[in-house]
Amino acid sequence: MSTLEEHVDVGVSIDQAWDSLHRVENYSRFVDGVRGARTEAEGRAHLDVEAGGRAREFEAELSDRREERVMEWHTMGTPELTGSFSLQPIDRNHTRVQARLEYDPDTLRAEFGGPRGFAQASTIERLVRTDLQHFKKYVERGR
Repeated sequence: MSTLEEHVDVGVSIDQAWDSLHRVENYSRFVDGVRGARTEAEGRAHLDVEAGGRAREFEAELSDRREERVMEWHTMGTPELTGSFSLQPIDRNHTRVQARLEYDPDTLRAEFGGPRGFAQASTIERLVRTDLQHFKKYVERGR
């Protein structure tokens, strides 16, 4: 398993950032490749994703520790992905959003195609950084 951690500082309160992360139906607005998403019963979410030219559907189980401002998720089935978002207040109107992703590069390559090794790892890092920047723009616009 590989682990990736990235963060972005956003110009909104921790409550605004937290609420936006919990609106799964809006993920297509800031996560590249997500074509549709919806919340389902019992802490689950359904995501329609296109990556590497391939369309896939994912079911993910979500859990959160609201008092700690940590939201964790993991996919149900293949590919097995686990991640979390943790929020830390910088000040009243600024929040650090930390994303953590655990994945098996070989499994992702098999599911979505693409190169092995460093090239794939750098692609995933770039995607996560880009998604965090999109989230920053999304929440700072107040949508």
